[in-house]
Amino acid sequence: MPDTFPILITGASQRLGLHCALRLLADGYAVIGTYKTERPGLDTLKAAGGTALYADFSDEAGIRRFIDELGARTVGLRAIVHNASTWQPDGSEHSAAPFQAMFNVHMLAPYLINLASEPLLRASPKADIIHITDDVTRKGSARHSAYCATKAGLDSLVLSFAARYAPAIKVNGIAPALIAFNEQDDDAYRRKALAKSALGIEPGAEVIYQSLRYLLDNCYVTGTTLTVNGGRHLK
Repeated sequence: MPDTFPILITGASQRLGLHCALRLLADGYAVIGTYKTERPGLDTLKAAGGTALYADFSDEAGIRRFIDELGARTVGLRAIVHNASTWQPDGSEHSAAPFQAMFNVHMLAPYLINLASEPLLRASPKADIIHITDDVTRKGSARHSAYCATKAGLDSLVLSFAARYAPAIKVNGIAPALIAFNEQDDDAYRRKALAKSALGIEPGAEVIYQSLRYLLDNCYVTGTTLTVNGGRHLK
């Protein structure tokens, strides 16, 4: 039977976050999903029984406001899924702004939320933290170094928090590559992207939910990041 306390999913108003939130709700879990921008997926989330909380992770003040709001909404958490993400190119003016923006969302928010939520997680008989990172951290990126570095930092936090919170709280990661195309992606881009993996398919968001459930359900996995990349490392 699903646990009493809710699962927190950041960035749950669209794509992977929304899919996983809806699947958890369908399986009987309570879900709190965060959003920064109003999207149609929010109505879907609420209609399915989920709770939507506004969260602005662009600076420390916004992160701490969210932490206070979360503490006012629940006395315990079954799990935290750090799915919120942002993407900006490195830029040509050597500005620190893109790196700072992605650092705040990908690293500072999970770091502060994990620390502040320890009592909420320890209130649950079973507790997990799951970081959604990115397969690009495996080899780096010449044109998106800030994005890659901050996602790599998020992956590193898996190891640190797994060691810190064991054995009461399991901490793991999921590192996806291409999961689902955007509507605006043209045929040439799609062919090029599919050719990068050994399996050569667009798997869809369900593979991330399957990975999430594996980490939630398995009692003997912590400090691990699951690679979900269709065999990109084989090409």
